[in-house]
Amino acid sequence: MPFVKLVKNDAYYSRYQVKYRRRREGKTDYRARKRLISQAKNKYNSPKYRLVVRFTNKDIICQVVHAKIVGDIVLAAAYSHELPRYGIKHGLTNWAAAYATGLLVARRALTKLGLADKYEGVTEPDGTMTETQHIEGGPRPFKCYLDAGLKRTSTGSRVFGALKGASDGGIFIPHNEKRFPGYDPETKELDSEVLLRYIMGGHVSAFQEELQEEDPERYKTQFAKYVEDGVEPDDLEEIYSSAHEKIREDPAPQPTDKSDLAQWKELSKKNHLPKSTRAEKQARIADKIKAYEAAK
Repeated sequence: MPFVKLVKNDAYYSRYQVKYRRRREGKTDYRARKRLISQAKNKYNSPKYRLVVRFTNKDIICQVVHAKIVGDIVLAAAYSHELPRYGIKHGLTNWAAAYATGLLVARRALTKLGLADKYEGVTEPDGTMTETQHIEGGPRPFKCYLDAGLKRTSTGSRVFGALKGASDGGIFIPHNEKRFPGYDPETKELDSEVLLRYIMGGHVSAFQEELQEEDPERYKTQFAKYVEDGVEPDDLEEIYSSAHEKIREDPAPQPTDKSDLAQWKELSKKNHLPKSTRAEKQARIADKIKAYEAAK
């Protein structure tokens, strides 16, 4: 019996439904996912929501998701590339941007559910540890759990910036202060000033000031876009506080402009050859054979 290499392509996985393929590919932590989507039977089929936070090289993705048999259903989503609309044009993947993106997805989800007016969250962030509390005589707060995916949940991680933003936005997310920047494990206390500095981009402005003094040339290179737009270290706090207010005023997503879609479709057709019939393919092959024999 000759050796036959088993090619595990899409057709293989579609046919055999191999279990935990995404685990082998390093895409899903099934141990965490099982606990995030398992719902108690006495909840009467009510969905169990989770705050999904993912990071790319240039973007932050925050989604409020619940699982069904057919797959995950997204209730609301927000991306850090939307933040320039609210005045944050630089550093779209830092801790402060993660906070703003979490705040944006929280306000969108609550607006969609009709809870935005009842649960405003923390309108003026102060860096203290707060959780959304139930209003007497009103509906319960919208509850979800943090889904960090495969990202390491070390102290100070940007994942907790998005969590803090969503929590301050009015969503009830069970958590504690142990993973926020400014938490001291020895005294077991949170320094609210340090956390507030991260929320307002103070760590970025401190680094800017340090580079300006020690290495001006590196500052001009590393913060070229800031210099180009005239953004100084002292301006960041006002930029972020203003953005938080604008997000609360209008969290609705802005529809994309699709007026040029037909034009791009026509341009894309130029790069794709039209399909040939069987007779045309055979004629083309015959022409190539004749050209090859003539060249010999």
